[in-house]
Amino acid sequence: MPVEALEQQGEVAVQFLEGLVEAFGLEAVVGVRAVNDEAVEIAVTGEDLGLLVGPRGATLQAIQDLTRTAVLRQTNIREGWVVVDVADYRQKRRGALEKFARQVAEQVTTTGTAVRLDPMPPADRKVVHDVLNGVAGVATGSEGEEPRRRVVIRPDSD
Repeated sequence: MPVEALEQQGEVAVQFLEGLVEAFGLEAVVGVRAVNDEAVEIAVTGEDLGLLVGPRGATLQAIQDLTRTAVLRQTNIREGWVVVDVADYRQKRRGALEKFARQVAEQVTTTGTAVRLDPMPPADRKVVHDVLNGVAGVATGSEGEEPRRRVVIRPDSD
């Protein structure tokens, strides 16, 4: 993907999020950085931004969807990926999910009983699958339909 297209998407996303932050009456800095050749991350940093994250990141996910829609409408660029993060929530969430997944994997290997996790968004499910992919004694799969799709961690039958 051309660098110019990603830069354009990043600029539009920053403008959109600055307006959103202002509309909420919050003080934050909105910045952009290239993640790779296909994605940019828009980081919103500041104090007391929990309102923009919401319970279990639900508001953040909605903000990301709105931002992507705004970027698509203003740029008409369908390639690339715009990821929005608020107060490093995604990094913290990933760390917590990794720790939780390892604890559940240990429980599954100890008891020999599969565990069905609560429904979670696709990005969270991917973290669980990725972290447990190399763990001996367990296998993962997903079941159900969105938005109730969940990860199942079961003893590996190898």
